[in-house]
Amino acid sequence: MKRKKAQIRRIFIVGILLSLVFSALVGRLGYLMIFNGSNYKRLALQQWTKTVKIAPTRGAILDRNGLELALSMNIYRVDADLSVLIKYLADKKIPEEQAVNQLSKILNVEDREIKKILDMRDSKGNPLQFISLKRKVEKEVVDAIKALKYNGIIISKDVKRDYPNDSFLSHVIGHTNLDGNGINGVELSYNNELTGIPGIKVVEMDRDSNELPYTEAVTVQPVDGKDLTLTIDERIQELAERVAKETLTENSAKSVSITIMDPNNGEILAMANAPDYNLNKPYVEGKTDKETQETWKNGAISNMFEPGSIFKVITAAAALKNNAVTDNDRFVGSGSIKVGGRMLYSDNKEVYGVETFSDIIKNSDNVGFIQLGQKIGKDNFYKFSKDTGFGQKTGIDLPGENAGLIKELKNIEPIDLATMSYGQGIAVTQVQYIAAFNAVANGGTWIRPHVMKEVSHMVNGKKSIDKQFDNLGEKNVMSKEKAAQLRTYLERVVKEGTATATYMDGYHIAGKTGTANKVNSSKGGYDSGKYIASFAGMAPANNPKVTLIVTVEEPNSEKYYAAETAVPAANKLFSELFTILNILPDNAKDANTNIKNAPKQK
Repeated sequence: MKRKKAQIRRIFIVGILLSLVFSALVGRLGYLMIFNGSNYKRLALQQWTKTVKIAPTRGAILDRNGLELALSMNIYRVDADLSVLIKYLADKKIPEEQAVNQLSKILNVEDREIKKILDMRDSKGNPLQFISLKRKVEKEVVDAIKALKYNGIIISKDVKRDYPNDSFLSHVIGHTNLDGNGINGVELSYNNELTGIPGIKVVEMDRDSNELPYTEAVTVQPVDGKDLTLTIDERIQELAERVAKETLTENSAKSVSITIMDPNNGEILAMANAPDYNLNKPYVEGKTDKETQETWKNGAISNMFEPGSIFKVITAAAALKNNAVTDNDRFVGSGSIKVGGRMLYSDNKEVYGVETFSDIIKNSDNVGFIQLGQKIGKDNFYKFSKDTGFGQKTGIDLPGENAGLIKELKNIEPIDLATMSYGQGIAVTQVQYIAAFNAVANGGTWIRPHVMKEVSHMVNGKKSIDKQFDNLGEKNVMSKEKAAQLRTYLERVVKEGTATATYMDGYHIAGKTGTANKVNSSKGGYDSGKYIASFAGMAPANNPKVTLIVTVEEPNSEKYYAAETAVPAANKLFSELFTILNILPDNAKDANTNIKNAPKQK
């Protein structure tokens, strides 16, 4: 009986102990589930699933007629879960050196780079779980990687930017980095519109980091980027690039920049710089980072230069605006003039005698323009220069624009006013100058230059326009009558003056040449034997449909005048532009009128 009672007691005690243990386990489990459940669930999900970004398709860049200038292609990226890959190689007794060699050959990446990636560890010394082996790879590369059957290799979709025409319009388009973000050109300035929003794909994985079949992935679809249509006309751009390259070679120049615009709405039809660069291969072997970035710079908006005589257009406009001159005024072209104790000269000290306002423009007489500047006065001259955009950025929708340089009003001495009147002692950019020149062409309105025409996206196969360029910043700077008067004088420059090589019978081209010494930006003063030659023109003079500017940096020192360098380039441009833009000469218009008015044949 005693033995039975002892057994019962032992069973009772064991039962209590088991109950206590069970209660403790249940309590602990409850604690873990209630207080730490979310944390353990997160850790479990990290082991079972992988989150992969789905790259959106970057929007296309098009010319005004719909020609594709930049587009995105669907390709692949190769990543690795190093914790799985390294374990797999160890289990299968595959030497790491062999794996490095195989991956290196397939991915076309140097052995040491692959080895460096495989050796990467986190702060605790553990292999990294997700690291990129290579981006932007083609399908055949992916197939070769899959054939290795290495566990821990993760293949996912990627997007590659492609520029079908290589260097065409390179400084305007710009290019993207490895992550697909723009780093210059419109790829940068319209990056937000072009980029889109990445999607997310969460997939279940087995213990070897391979995606499990027949499991439903949780996917957030990417939102593709919008398309960007430019104001650029591919035919006019091709012409500008061809002429820029020819001019560069013919004059042994350092660089050539050409901008062609519609002066009536601020649209840039072409913007070319020679030399250019290949958008598909922006990094040139053997060049330093600084040298490479210099090749990416858009000279038309970033390079400052003393304009020389093309600035006389602005001085003449300022004189007309302020009623400082009439056709009855006379100027003494004596070849030299003393200002503030310093002697200043006309080009080659040429003596022109008594001149009209129209004469000093045609002859590009420095002495005449010094006298004109004195008539205008420094206050009016400075105000008009600022009103037409000098010494400030135009706000063009391209990155890297320079503001140019103009002295503050309080610092302008008589000698400064004199030299600025003929384009010395002031620095401009090409796009800054043509924006002001356009105001003369269009009847007195300053309009912001721009390259964006519209941003759009496709909906059910149809284009939906999101926005059009409307930041024109229009402001009136002179009257229509005064602008028209100045255009007649500029047409005389082409007919009889320094730009006769641009003259074409019946087409009424107006323009101005300019040749200036090149400023030494580091030491100050001027570089001996180095010049900037320019020509700015418009047509037809009575109602311009197109304007252009050609700038030749450091042409051959034996043939450096604008009449010998920039003007022949402008002649090539105009001769083809008239055909592209359907601008007819006077005799063709007369012929058409005669045909229309001819009596009908019975």
